[in-house]
Amino acid sequence: MTDTFTIAISKGRILKESLPLLERARIIPREDPETSRKLVITTNQPGVRLIIIRATDVPTYVEYGAADAGIAGKDVLMEYNGDGLYEPLDLNIARCRLMLAGVPGSQNGDGRLRVATKYVNTTLKYFSDQGRQVEIIKLYGSMELAPVLGLADRIVDLVDSGNTLKANGLVPLEKIADISSRLIVNKAAMKMKHAIIKPFIKRLAEVVGK
Repeated sequence: MTDTFTIAISKGRILKESLPLLERARIIPREDPETSRKLVITTNQPGVRLIIIRATDVPTYVEYGAADAGIAGKDVLMEYNGDGLYEPLDLNIARCRLMLAGVPGSQNGDGRLRVATKYVNTTLKYFSDQGRQVEIIKLYGSMELAPVLGLADRIVDLVDSGNTLKANGLVPLEKIADISSRLIVNKAAMKMKHAIIKPFIKRLAEVVGK
């Protein structure tokens, strides 16, 4: 339906930092998405709703048209293999860095590095661009344990303050990318619902000072 507009967001830091931006863009949820058990949240704007899903699912919902737009971290977008999205705006929220980290003073050695990460595609591309071959060990959490227990030589993960790395005896070694959350839009929706989406992008751009 061309008169509805669905925005996909994930719970957590991105949602917390997105809500004030949306409010300043005149979109206010009718109940608190952070505490509600509902996955579809109506807003003060007729036909505009939020859906609350996993961070890694946001680009999928947007590309396949289940959501018209979404707010996703650049880390998720770098990892995602799809081309049905526009990325019109950096919202400059949920900022952090994607880093290669390891034990202080550890050497690369002559063998192939083992790198633990959930960012498999991004990590492979990063090392491939440098002509370095690595073995990837996919983990979904607790990355910092991998070098400590000898599972991997390095990890690739998001780093904010660096305190978690430090607490587990690791240090950041190389920055792969600066990360922030981006507005993404379904390509078909941009054409079919331009009367809704273009003013929304313009309001958000004014809010974030772009």
